[in-house]
Amino acid sequence: MSLEDELALALTQLERAGLLRTPVTIEGLQGPELTIDGRRVVCFSSNNYLGLAGDERITRAIADGLECGTGAGASRLISGTMAAHRAAETKLAWLVGAEAALLFASGYAANLGAIGALAGPEDAVFSDTLNHASLIDGARLSRAQVHVYRHADIDHLRSLLASHRARIRRAIVITDGVFSMDGDIAPLRELRELCDSFDAALYVDEAHSLGVLGPEGRGICAALGVRADVLIGTLGKAFGLSGAFVAGSAALVAWLENRARSFVFSTGVPPYLAAAVVATVDHVVAAGDRRRRLAEHANRIRSGLAALGAPVLVGETPIIPVVLGASVSTMKLAATLFEKYGVFIPGIRPPTVPEGQSRLRIVPMATHERGHIDVLLDAWRKLG
Repeated sequence: MSLEDELALALTQLERAGLLRTPVTIEGLQGPELTIDGRRVVCFSSNNYLGLAGDERITRAIADGLECGTGAGASRLISGTMAAHRAAETKLAWLVGAEAALLFASGYAANLGAIGALAGPEDAVFSDTLNHASLIDGARLSRAQVHVYRHADIDHLRSLLASHRARIRRAIVITDGVFSMDGDIAPLRELRELCDSFDAALYVDEAHSLGVLGPEGRGICAALGVRADVLIGTLGKAFGLSGAFVAGSAALVAWLENRARSFVFSTGVPPYLAAAVVATVDHVVAAGDRRRRLAEHANRIRSGLAALGAPVLVGETPIIPVVLGASVSTMKLAATLFEKYGVFIPGIRPPTVPEGQSRLRIVPMATHERGHIDVLLDAWRKLG
């Protein structure tokens, strides 16, 4: 059987299992209202938390950044490091209170590169069971021992560290700051104490908290007063750009600059994008009104859906999961909301979430208006 025939058969099997996915095509800018297949719908599925993707100030910053060039032309260690990269990294380090930072093309690349550079066969990674796929894959590819602890279970992690710490060179505890599918916050203070007790490093991915939580949007570590040895931030969510960074000590960043394979062997982030980061950080820091509006929208949706009997997970972030269980019924509900009520919330199903935990992941944006929230709640009320 040819490769093409094998793939066609595999695709058919995925379709029969209800696992075949086809992304929709959005026309125009990312925002509270989208045009999909010629139809205008209200979107509650974007990580554009502050509504900065497409914001004219960000667009202007990118246009101004084009003076620095459209491409880096080489990997950063060859001739691809430009003044714009250094300025962006200095600004991002300032934002999260770190000594230094390093730009990557994406959060996935940052996690694969950083974990692989810090852990190897003589080391062990202790990973929360609900961590993002990039953290899981980074740990696997590092060839370190991988120990998975039950979600946010400090006692389980303590027992794993007690059992394995003496036999390994380096221990790294890895966690999301805010978990992308459940929307809950990691017990970072307890994790920091545990890491200090067992001489372990704390690695925190702030993808869904940076720009959204903490003083001036500086993230959940800043909000809780926790120091992460390695902090990952992404620019494609609240910042409305793309790319990511790793922040920490100057020694950490110098090591990653030389040993993170996804950094060393990739062309540098486009300089116009790096230049736009500097202005965007200032906009994020000054976006207090947007953060307050985002929190208000999230509270209204969460309480409104709960009052209507929806199985909403308790939380305090803008990620609002409605866990429905079965994949088929979840996808049918998502289709009904889209086709009948003009509400766009794609269903989330395995393998993104565990079997039996399919859900609608509802996420407001600061740029939603009260009328948009009314559309969602009215649709849910009509669905019964």
